[in-house]
Amino acid sequence: MAHKITEECVLCGACITECPEDAISEGDDIYVIDPDMCTDCGSCVDVCPSAAIVPA
Repeated sequence: MAHKITEECVLCGACITECPEDAISEGDDIYVIDPDMCTDCGSCVDVCPSAAIVPA
């Protein structure tokens, strides 16, 4: 199961550099995770300062 980024995202960018699959990109208002690329490793969850990344 992939992760998703909620509206709690503050666009800090910490998750982008942590994702080993490059599955995270900047969306219109928040960052988004491509569910087809996400391997559910959780690296992004650990660095998110606003706890905006949750299981999809």
